Amino acid sequence: MPVPRRYDRRPPDRDLTRVNDRIRVPEVRLIGDDGKQIGVVPTPEALSYAQERDLDLVEVAADARPPVCRVLDYSKYKYEQAQKQKAARKHQQQITIREIKFRPKIAQADYDTKKGHVTRFLKHKDKVKVTIMFRGREVTHPERGVTLLERLADELSELAIVEQRPIQDGRNMTMMLGPSKLLLAETPEKPAVDAGSTGTDSAPAEAEVVVADGDLSPDESPAPEPASELDPASELDPAPAPDGSEEPAPERPLPA
Repeated sequence: MPVPRRYDRRPPDRDLTRVNDRIRVPEVRLIGDDGKQIGVVPTPEALSYAQERDLDLVEVAADARPPVCRVLDYSKYKYEQAQKQKAARKHQQQITIREIKFRPKIAQADYDTKKGHVTRFLKHKDKVKVTIMFRGREVTHPERGVTLLERLADELSELAIVEQRPIQDGRNMTMMLGPSKLLLAETPEKPAVDAGSTGTDSAPAEAEVVVADGDLSPDESPAPEPASELDPASELDPAPAPDGSEEPAPERPLPA
């Protein structure tokens, strides 16, 4: 059985800019397609002026008296505005707010661990909201929370700036830390590219030379010995058998 679609009760997004026949005022201040001001003219005349040039009459300042209208290509105008907003969002730096909680009687090991978390958040250029939670009668000693927060801010003074001093809100005390200007100015380093892996090394790799003697350099390696002259006796004497057994030498004929 197909699942029925839920009715979307949200109103559709409508363009509230008045264009052409949607402009109901009797007269407008007209700006031509070249950007020059024409003056205050009746709305039908301004509409005819735009239609003669195959353009639209767009209301750009509705609060003015009379409203200001401009002659332009509305589709192209909307596209350019969307591109400008997209570029603005692209260059906008988004900062995330992280929160970490402490207790007034926190142990040193736990303090060091949470301090490491705060350092990691700041190095990622995030803001950190540090909260001290009081329980029971601990709320009667807020100075302990202030001391703990000021200690944390002093130890992280090279990485963080205090954007909001410690403020007590009920049983919680909060302080806001932001990344320092030094961290915000840093850019992530790109990993080094190995020239050998990318094939950009123009010189061929030299072959490795293994030198037997440690005192000799590759250029001073001993030259190979020249081949010695063969002994005629060695040509006549056969080599021993590989299994180590000696075979009797064949008899040689006596010279006549």
